[in-house]
Amino acid sequence: MPTPLTDIRNIGPAMAEDLQRAGIPDAETLRRAGPDAAYAAMLRAGSRPHFIAYYVLHMGLQGRPWNDCQGEEKAALRRRFDQIKADSFDPDRSEFEKLMNELGVGARR
Repeated sequence: MPTPLTDIRNIGPAMAEDLQRAGIPDAETLRRAGPDAAYAAMLRAGSRPHFIAYYVLHMGLQGRPWNDCQGEEKAALRRRFDQIKADSFDPDRSEFEKLMNELGVGARR
């Protein structure tokens, strides 16, 4: 029987719902995917980007409290978060952005 996502430290019902909407139904799938791929899937599925949610996911998969992330570790995770966010909203990857670009309402420079 699959393990509920909420059995992983720091994952509550709201994050579990976001993960499930992203195609990650249980703890085993999340562990196989890893935090970066799981968070990218959440963004592509419509979750709003939020740095705290990203590092909470990392800490939880390590069995650590969410507020244990500090210093250089937190700075490194911020850089990874920014890259995942940028990659997830790349106009070439987003159907919505493609449509907006075709309509002439793409990103402003």
